[in-house]
Amino acid sequence: MAIAGVALAGAGIRPAVAADDGPRKGDWLVRVDDDGQAPLKSADLMMGEKQLIAYPYDPVAKKLRDGSRLNRIVLIKLDTSAMDEPTRARAADGVVAYSAFCTHQGCDVSSWLPKEQALLCFCHFTKFAPLQESAVLEGPASRPLPALPLKADNGRLVVADGFSSPPGRSA
Repeated sequence: MAIAGVALAGAGIRPAVAADDGPRKGDWLVRVDDDGQAPLKSADLMMGEKQLIAYPYDPVAKKLRDGSRLNRIVLIKLDTSAMDEPTRARAADGVVAYSAFCTHQGCDVSSWLPKEQALLCFCHFTKFAPLQESAVLEGPASRPLPALPLKADNGRLVVADGFSSPPGRSA
């Protein structure tokens, strides 16, 4: 991790958490405010509605990976025909997942602009395009939100791989 941390710092990106602490392939996703830790299913999200915030959950160790804000994940269900190819490849039943930690100053990306089909960080008003790999549409963020590939397992949302880039803000 020390070498990776040095490489990330040299690239102007602050490292998120140790690789062991972030979402892992096979993790389920659980709504942040769900004390029962029920795994989320694609049917739990409505097409085009406001995003949900989730944490990864290790089903083998029965452990919620909530030790860092950097593990907070934005989930939103969108029309797959409107997604660019890389986004569609990471989606499961129309659900896409991104880091909820804004790449500008680290605030939560907690708002949804349905007419614009954009995620919004209210701190400094950066807009992200979840249909196009969370590209920055407007605002001070210098890079997209890291994407988290998903797959569906009997409707349950499962992490298919790690984040596309380290969650965290640019230096």
